[in-house]
Amino acid sequence: MLFKDIIGQEEVKKRLRQTVKDQRVSHAQLFLGASGVGKLALAIAYAQYVNCTGRTDEDSCGECPSCIKFEKLAHPDLHFIYPVAATKEVKKPKSVEFVEPWRELLLNNSAYITLNQWFEAISIENKQAIINKDDCNSIITTLGYKSYEAEYKVMIIWMVDKLFHSAAPKILKILEEPPEKTLFILISEDQDKILPTIRSRTQIVKIPKIKDEVLVSALMQKKECLEEEARRVVNLSDGSYQLALKNLESDEDEQQNFVLFRDWMRLCFSNDVVKLVSFVGDISKIGREKQKSFLSYALRTARNTILLNLHQNDLVKLENEEMDFTKKFSPFINSANIQQFDKEFNEALFHIERNANPSILFLDLSLKSMRLLKLKKA
Repeated sequence: MLFKDIIGQEEVKKRLRQTVKDQRVSHAQLFLGASGVGKLALAIAYAQYVNCTGRTDEDSCGECPSCIKFEKLAHPDLHFIYPVAATKEVKKPKSVEFVEPWRELLLNNSAYITLNQWFEAISIENKQAIINKDDCNSIITTLGYKSYEAEYKVMIIWMVDKLFHSAAPKILKILEEPPEKTLFILISEDQDKILPTIRSRTQIVKIPKIKDEVLVSALMQKKECLEEEARRVVNLSDGSYQLALKNLESDEDEQQNFVLFRDWMRLCFSNDVVKLVSFVGDISKIGREKQKSFLSYALRTARNTILLNLHQNDLVKLENEEMDFTKKFSPFINSANIQQFDKEFNEALFHIERNANPSILFLDLSLKSMRLLKLKKA
């Protein structure tokens, strides 16, 4: 992957190139940023640039034997570790067991992927994927060998926040004192979820959200959409290329979240416990990742209502039916309950990520929401 193929991030690219020119490539770097900003794509492009034998001041050559293998994600000195879980075919999961679907997913999406996409690709949507001790052992073993042909051996650990806490000590020493000419690139969307012992051993490279104008241009060029359509999509995408693509291609999931949230709040407000129990039964069956998506939507909606209450309508990127509902709902989310709503939704999201029983969780959250909706601001 070439730097020129990555959307925006010109300042980050410049800094990464400069580390190579100055021969100051840090052996362990943490690429940190929101979903969809190009962290993984940047990591691969950086690794390719480091090992390119014909690189220019601006990019890899794309033609040398090293670049050709990097473009296929088949270079023998490029290694990936990512969250996995057991499947029908793989009972003792390790990253190497899933290398073919991993390469296919990255190549088909220019390395702009989400956890949901990865879990769907290997059919583990309803399981809790982790980076386990076997993968940590693989890191030590793999990096113990000499490089095959490249100057640097590169180990990219995608979503390092999924590293199982009891497995982490296995890689602390090699992360701090790796073999010569070894490059670790760790990738995460939330540094607070990374174990402090891992985070403290890395140099953090912050990847910002993609600028709106850059996203608009990318959508018009790559997806051949009209400028008006591109701008409408970008307004809802919060600097994320993946979210922009999702909004452009289909808003089915967001529409489903909207309908679920609207119906849920109406049941909570009317104190209809019988129908709430039925609702909880339905939402408990949709899968953990969709439940997380729903709770994230609930958080965004709660925050949008506060913006409306503060007359900051320009900051609320909603349209039509969704905007109409949010305006009508906004009086019920106010200074008396917004902090508690925010706390409860965030805690629910936290526990869903850690395999909480969804039936118990959503029933408890529904009962709390019934009470909070009745609170009026002073």
